Amino acid sequence: MGAADSDLIRRAADAVAERLGSLRPRVAIVLGSGLGAVADAVQSATRIPQSAIPGFPEPGAPGHKGELVAGTLAGVPLLVQSGRFHLYEGHAAEVVALPTRVFARLGVETLIVTNAAGGIRHTFRPPTLMLIADHINLMFRNPLVGPVVEGDERFPDMSDPYDSGLRASARAVARAEGIPLEEGVYAALLGPSFETPAEIRMLQRLGADAVGMSTVPEVIAARARGMRCLGFSSVTNVAAGLSAQKLSHVEVLEAGTQVAGQLERLITGVIKGL
Repeated sequence: MGAADSDLIRRAADAVAERLGSLRPRVAIVLGSGLGAVADAVQSATRIPQSAIPGFPEPGAPGHKGELVAGTLAGVPLLVQSGRFHLYEGHAAEVVALPTRVFARLGVETLIVTNAAGGIRHTFRPPTLMLIADHINLMFRNPLVGPVVEGDERFPDMSDPYDSGLRASARAVARAEGIPLEEGVYAALLGPSFETPAEIRMLQRLGADAVGMSTVPEVIAARARGMRCLGFSSVTNVAAGLSAQKLSHVEVLEAGTQVAGQLERLITGVIKGL
C-alpha cells in the first residue's frame, strides 16, 4: 500500500472521469449476485467496461457483468458497479475496495451496497429484502491494513456503519411502496464454500441475521473516506442446517431476480430524498 496505491486510485478515477464527461456522480451503487437489473433503470446510461479501468480485474462470479454504468436515477447523477470483486476470487482486500476509493475520489458522497445472502433468522421467508443495520466482519481481512492510503482515515468510526438517516429513509420508502423490508445484522465470511450447519449455529449465537461473502470491505473503505453507507441484502435462501434444501448459486441468482424490482424501487425512493 502507499504511494503506488494512491497513484492507481488516481489513474483509475481519471479513466472513469474521462468517460463521464460532464456527469458528476453523487451516489454509487454496488450490485450483488442476481441484482443486475437495477443497472437497467439508469437513464442516459454510459457503460464503462471494468477492463478499461486501471487496477480493475474482470469479475469472476456468475451474475456479475463487469461494468460501471453511469447516468441518472430519479434525476440524481450516479455510478452503478455491475460486477463486484470478491476476496474469495483471490483478490487482496485493497483490490476489492479499489472501486469504493475511486468513487470517493470522483466526489461520490453516498455508497449503496447490495448483496445476496443466506437467511439465518428463523422468521425470514426467502426471497426477501433485509436492510443492513450493522455487520460482523468474519472475513479476517480489512482494506485499511498497511500504510495509510492518501484520503483514508486511519481509525474510522464504525459505530454507525450503515447511516441511520438513510436507513430511516429506506424504511419510509418501503412503507409507502408496500415493500416488505426486514432489518438485521449481516455477517461476512470469506467463502467461497457455503457455511456448515455448525457455522450457522455459531453465527446465530453471535447475533447475525444473514450471511454472505461480500460488502464489508467496501463499507469499511467508504467509512474511511467519510462516505455515508446504506446496505440491502437479498435473502435468497435459508442458510445451511435450517432447511433440508441443498444450497446452490443458481438458486441464489434466481431468487435475486425475484426481488430486484423491489430493490430498484427502494433505492430509487431513497435517492429521491437525497
